[in-house]
Amino acid sequence: MEFININGHVIHFHWRHTRKERTFVFINSLGTDLRIWIEVVQVLQEWGNVLLFDKRGHGLSDVVPDTSGLDDFADDVEALLHELQIEKCILVGLSVGGMIAQVLTQRIPEKIEKLVLCDTRHKIGNAQIWNDRIKAVEKEGLLRIADGVMQRWFSQKFRDEQKTKVAGYQNMLERTPTPGYTKTCEAIRDADLTEIARAIKIPTICIVGSEDKSTPVEEVRNLHELIKGSRFEIIPDSGHIPPVDNPQALIELILDFIQ
Repeated sequence: MEFININGHVIHFHWRHTRKERTFVFINSLGTDLRIWIEVVQVLQEWGNVLLFDKRGHGLSDVVPDTSGLDDFADDVEALLHELQIEKCILVGLSVGGMIAQVLTQRIPEKIEKLVLCDTRHKIGNAQIWNDRIKAVEKEGLLRIADGVMQRWFSQKFRDEQKTKVAGYQNMLERTPTPGYTKTCEAIRDADLTEIARAIKIPTICIVGSEDKSTPVEEVRNLHELIKGSRFEIIPDSGHIPPVDNPQALIELILDFIQ
């Protein structure tokens, strides 16, 4: 485990630097931490350096009470790249991580070699959906929504065959600090990245699980249509978190894309 003070708060990260020319940087989704990428990284570390981290309010990173929008999350990534002297990277973002990645294409396009957007969109949900979720979590905790989230995160096949893993990832969700979770919900609620997505010139692939109920196939296809020249792929039998319920398919798509 490695920790760094960035912008006045502690970020937990893991930097696997083997002096390869290529570097992958992964940004995790709402209610998860860097461990969702472990099975993917076990393979991709043979193809490049790997940076994993827990975004603010998640995992072992600090909760930052005055977080105000996606730009604050992007600040952390930009500062982390600077501190680790990463000049070029392949940015891989899942859900809100993909939204943060889109913001970074506007801020540091010269540092992003390629862009992998997984199960994400330029705008996710609407204000009412996010306000209702924030209210429920603040009143009753993450346990209140956990069962429903598992149905969105993972395919039916995975939930039926991997009950122990699903229980473990439900623990991950439920142990996320409530203010870290709700501040991230607010950031998603308030973000509309339509114009940023339209302006992306970096080679991009948009990937979605066929059973994703959080950012369904047609919504991710819509993001792909906004990003000129991007590639679009669907992972069968996968939900909102392919690196967990279908890591091999995600690995194959990433490797094919970068080569």
